[in-house]
Amino acid sequence: MKPIRTGIVGLGKIAKDQHVPAIRANPAFVLAATASPHDQLPGVAGFSNVETMLQALPELDAVAICTPPLARHDAARSALAQGKHVLLEKPPCSSIVRLEHLSRLATASGRTLYATWHSQYAPAVEPLELLLRDRRVREIRIIWKEDATYWHPGQSWLREPGGFGVFDAGINALSILTRVLPESIFARAARLCVPANWSVPSAAQLEFETEHGVPISAALDFCHPGTPIWQITFVTDRGPILLADGGATLTLDNQPLAGTGASLVGEYAAIYRRFERLIARGECDADARPLKCVADALLVAEHIAVPPVDL
Repeated sequence: MKPIRTGIVGLGKIAKDQHVPAIRANPAFVLAATASPHDQLPGVAGFSNVETMLQALPELDAVAICTPPLARHDAARSALAQGKHVLLEKPPCSSIVRLEHLSRLATASGRTLYATWHSQYAPAVEPLELLLRDRRVREIRIIWKEDATYWHPGQSWLREPGGFGVFDAGINALSILTRVLPESIFARAARLCVPANWSVPSAAQLEFETEHGVPISAALDFCHPGTPIWQITFVTDRGPILLADGGATLTLDNQPLAGTGASLVGEYAAIYRRFERLIARGECDADARPLKCVADALLVAEHIAVPPVDL
């Protein structure tokens, strides 16, 4: 097969740090163009927006959408209308309805739509999934805290409507949860802390439960100083299991599990291998379960006003 000629839409930190090297390292792809009003890559055709890129380069095969969530639906819709395969950075859209609309468009056009959840490809997530098949989960506790100013410097859209706020990070934990749990997850309650200069929460306390009544608690914070805390504890009938470091490490009965402990650098390489397979098979993967968890939490949430927070 010829390399999949790919354009990146939105050239921010995640695109530069993750998507560009992942595409360049995979021989199945070639980075043919970028579309961004603010930046370009040396030696790569650059355009100010997705429409101009698609018009100038009809030979493109695929587009990776890395804009802020509010703009992803329109960009993906334009790409699908031009017969391109589409990869969506997470969260895939600013609403479930928009993602479902893109899924219908992709199916109708015979193109691949791939809504990515990079934390599902953390090295310890698959071993965790296998462990849980032989255990009964009694309780789940999530702590997901990081400093947005370090991981997303200068990206003020995160605090604006459609920017997700703390859920931009917290949805990573929820994406892991929806992968390793086969059953439905229901939102019971939520307390959202909304700074005076934000439209979305900077922190959250969430309560979910599974369809079989397993309680799930989550403490999320987007303004946590210092080292991030990305961990999920599964209390099971055969002892506790701790997934930590964003899914890089796994501890079973307080002992590190052999074969885990790798870094997270391979997540996006795995995403593009998956994208390649989906294109080859003519399939779509637009999993909306993590997004539904966020949407359901927002519907039952209590909003708490807190002092302004700079981002």
